[in-house]
Amino acid sequence: MAATKPLYLKAFTVHDHTDIDIIKKDIQNGLILIIRVGPMSQKDIQELRSMVEELYTITKQEDAEIARLGDERIIIAPKDVRIWKPDYELK
Repeated sequence: MAATKPLYLKAFTVHDHTDIDIIKKDIQNGLILIIRVGPMSQKDIQELRSMVEELYTITKQEDAEIARLGDERIIIAPKDVRIWKPDYELK
């Protein structure tokens, strides 16, 4: 029986846009990330929006998944893991 590679989960708090490089490497290394964005949202909401858009682009380039966890967190999962997202009806 072949040994399976362990899957790691990392919790990370984003303080500013420079943290994007760390997150990008973690995505490329196949980590599941729970990213806390609360402190950044209280400092500069525009910078946070820009960073989330960049994270979304990076995530899609890596064929990974990204989703929001409440108001202060984002989860990013590698390509082998899928995040269940309910279908919402827009009214």
